Amino acid sequence: MVSEHSAAQILVASNRGPISYTLRDDGALDARRGGGGLVSGLSAIGSEADALWVCSALGDGDREAVRRGVGESGVLMLDIDADLHADAYNGIANSVLWFIHHMLYQTPLEPVFDDEFRRQWGAYESYNRAFAQALADRAGDGAAVLVQDYHLALVPGMLRALRPDLKIGHFSHTPWAPVDYFRLLPDDIASQLLRGLLGADRTCFLTRRWADAFADCCTELLGPESLKGTRIGVHGLGADADFLRERAHRSDVDERMVTLRGEIGPADPAGAARRTIVRVDRTELSKNIVRGLLAYRQLLRSRPEWRERVVHVAFAYPSRQDLAVYREYTAEVQRVADEINEEYGTAGWTPVVLHVKDDFARSLAAYRLADVALVNPIRDGMNLVAKEIPVVSEQGCALVLSREAGAYEELGEDAITVNPYDVVGTADALHEALTMPAAERSRRTERLAAAATALPPQRWFLDQLEALREER
Repeated sequence: MVSEHSAAQILVASNRGPISYTLRDDGALDARRGGGGLVSGLSAIGSEADALWVCSALGDGDREAVRRGVGESGVLMLDIDADLHADAYNGIANSVLWFIHHMLYQTPLEPVFDDEFRRQWGAYESYNRAFAQALADRAGDGAAVLVQDYHLALVPGMLRALRPDLKIGHFSHTPWAPVDYFRLLPDDIASQLLRGLLGADRTCFLTRRWADAFADCCTELLGPESLKGTRIGVHGLGADADFLRERAHRSDVDERMVTLRGEIGPADPAGAARRTIVRVDRTELSKNIVRGLLAYRQLLRSRPEWRERVVHVAFAYPSRQDLAVYREYTAEVQRVADEINEEYGTAGWTPVVLHVKDDFARSLAAYRLADVALVNPIRDGMNLVAKEIPVVSEQGCALVLSREAGAYEELGEDAITVNPYDVVGTADALHEALTMPAAERSRRTERLAAAATALPPQRWFLDQLEALREER
């Protein structure tokens, strides 16, 4: 059992925690607090709550902080072997599970589930076991445990075996693969993943579509009886309107707006202000940035009247650059953007303004300037950018949205919907968005913003916690 002084009643488990450490050359540690829905959500329970966030040390700074006993109250950082973490995180979570749920494999060549895969799967099991043990050791009697995402899919089942008294929830922030694609996994691995999640009292997803896909996989692979012990929930994480609107009007964002306006240019040849098509993404393979650029090139090619009248403001912030396929994709984004600028650019007009260095203030500046928001993922659990831009856009923006984004379930009625693979169709959608009458654009933006903020992060977290406490 857990000793009284260390027992927590609310526990969150995730690969990345709310704080990270950087080791300076002089040996000092710099702490940086993260953001996001979980950080906002957990703050909703108040500092007086007996809560603990269990996470992994992700770098040398984090590991040094653990060794020195440096930390933040309410955070338990696990010093898991770096090689084991790399196998579990990059080898399995990001290179297998992410690819399965986002349907990214080039199936004539991949995946190949060989001995190396089995070795890395053993690391994934060990990684999940370390979290399950830490949670079991620190949870008070009947505590509520909310486990996050595909990195920790085995934890609910493992934790249930260790502590049957706990109320366990799991939340998937990604899509869930349809049955036929999920069955690319070896049968035993697919079953192990499902049984891991079914160890939870509540297994939750961002949309009904992803929840139904999970249920279908359980029914097909394990039988309909497998679902009897687990309730499946849907909680569509929304944008934090108050935070975004306040943050978007600070001085650093105003400064970025001045710079961006300079890059966009003051006016088109007729003297009218240039229109902006804005996208803000990490260079995830699933975000479909390259096809978005190709669609913009198709717009300029097929509708030359837009040349010098519109600028594509594209922020593509590098992601997972320790994986070769992500480095290659980031390079391809840069190559296509350069190609468009070389083909169509003039002395007074740069068709694509591309930035690849992460800058949140600059992203908010782009949100404020957006006439059109382009969100065209191949597949996405939700996509908060689709929700954030309508909240912040000053003049109202038309949303061009992939039907494969989770956000489509809530925003599709007022968006211009696209097939993410159809470059010509996306170019036509961009033209429709650019020519949408101002009054219609304003009405749609108002409705989009209302839908986008229906379940802000704090309410999203509390809803899950309350529902979990009511179980069993």
